[in-house]
Amino acid sequence: MSGLRPAAAGDFDAIAAITNHYITTTAIHFGYEPVTADELRAVWQDQLAVYPWLVTVDAAGRVLGYAKSGSYRARAAYRWTTETGIYLAPELCGRGLGAPLYRALLDELRSRGFHSAIGGIALPNAASVRLHERLGFVHVGTIAQAGRKFDRWHDLGFWQLLLG
Repeated sequence: MSGLRPAAAGDFDAIAAITNHYITTTAIHFGYEPVTADELRAVWQDQLAVYPWLVTVDAAGRVLGYAKSGSYRARAAYRWTTETGIYLAPELCGRGLGAPLYRALLDELRSRGFHSAIGGIALPNAASVRLHERLGFVHVGTIAQAGRKFDRWHDLGFWQLLLG
């Protein structure tokens, strides 16, 4: 059994471990260097009043994955749009944990008055595209060869959900 809740300061060792799997072994995350729990915790704390982060946990309270939101762009007119992301422990992908977690994040964003959510997906990533489209996101564009990782260029696709 798992549950959903807002992220807490003590979750960031697990959040960093999940993130670092994707940084070090995939092109899904465009980072090159592993992140620390303290780095991620600082980002979360800095934006907590505006942008929610949620975790899914097992019965013992172990973090299995997280969904986050953050600033899309800095100018004031963009404040109603947020960029979202979701990461699950790799061994738990495909087990139905992502959609409820992402839905909960989208519901929280609606309750906070956001108008639009943007999901950026490093391509190819069929599982993430399916998840976003199942939740109502639509493809709004792709930047060809936007990032280079593991000696290869990767496109970056954008999916948008109007929350109103």
